[in-house]
Amino acid sequence: MRYIDRFTLLLLAVIVAAAVAPVHGTAAAVLGWINEIAIAGLFFSHGAALSPDSVRAGAGHWRLQLAILGMTFGIFPLVVLPISWAAPLLLPSALGLGFLYLGALPSAVTSSIAFTAIARGNVPAAICGAAASNVFGMMATPFVFMLLAQSSGSAGLDVGHALVQIVIQLLLPFALGQALRPWLAGFMDRHATAAARYDRGVILLIVYTAFSQFVASGYWRDTPLGALAAALVLCAVLLAFMMGLAVALARVLGFGRADEAALLFCGSKKSLASGLPMANVLFAHQPGLGLIILPIMIYNQTQIIVGALVARRYERRAMQASDSADPSTP
Repeated sequence: MRYIDRFTLLLLAVIVAAAVAPVHGTAAAVLGWINEIAIAGLFFSHGAALSPDSVRAGAGHWRLQLAILGMTFGIFPLVVLPISWAAPLLLPSALGLGFLYLGALPSAVTSSIAFTAIARGNVPAAICGAAASNVFGMMATPFVFMLLAQSSGSAGLDVGHALVQIVIQLLLPFALGQALRPWLAGFMDRHATAAARYDRGVILLIVYTAFSQFVASGYWRDTPLGALAAALVLCAVLLAFMMGLAVALARVLGFGRADEAALLFCGSKKSLASGLPMANVLFAHQPGLGLIILPIMIYNQTQIIVGALVARRYERRAMQASDSADPSTP
């Protein structure tokens, strides 16, 4: 399939490399420092690349924007909460924590906008919704996750330290990038492809580091294959439920087809690009980090494959509607 792309294969290759050749000792410490620097650079580049106009465009449709934010940071977290309650019986605790974290993440930017465009949806609103979700998510995700963790009785996370690290490693570089955007905008626009490659490179580095730590700790020996299969099924069910809910909500609110597509793709997706760097900060030095990030990795790939198919279906419906409205069509 065209949407199982080279990056997906690289992710799988990095996981295999971490299983075969995990880093230990001094090398692991050095890799951790490289991770922190790379993540700060990632959020600096996001700040420099994000145009304020892209956030303002489409913001006038406030009902749609509230619906996107409500699904992302309200409904989705509540939907995943029962998974964490069942985790002690059905899943390893780190995997249950990973589903809580998945629920607290912002919407994916690139795929949400791309699939909305393919579906001939409201692209300006999708740009605004996805961008606002990610900017807001840098502050909202730690707090939403903290509330979910407390509600589920999860422990082991030093929230105060994590929030300080979020500010230092994510918010400050992002704010600096935004402050320097007037001087860097042209450079970022000319090198958008290189910036996208850097994003993917940082994700691969984080995945290798997390799974290397996971393997080196021996934590994987206590993870049954049934738990991994359950994670696959749960991610598929979550995606189907959230997509169905987005369509139902759009119709209850009286949105047209274009707005429905924007809510569907922005409200049901979760960001791997924001999720992995933030997890590296929130769950630093936890041996179960590999399991914690597993749900977002599975969910991300599932949402890309399913989203592509659904976007094409919306596109066909839009074309049919256009043809039927054209009086010259026989």
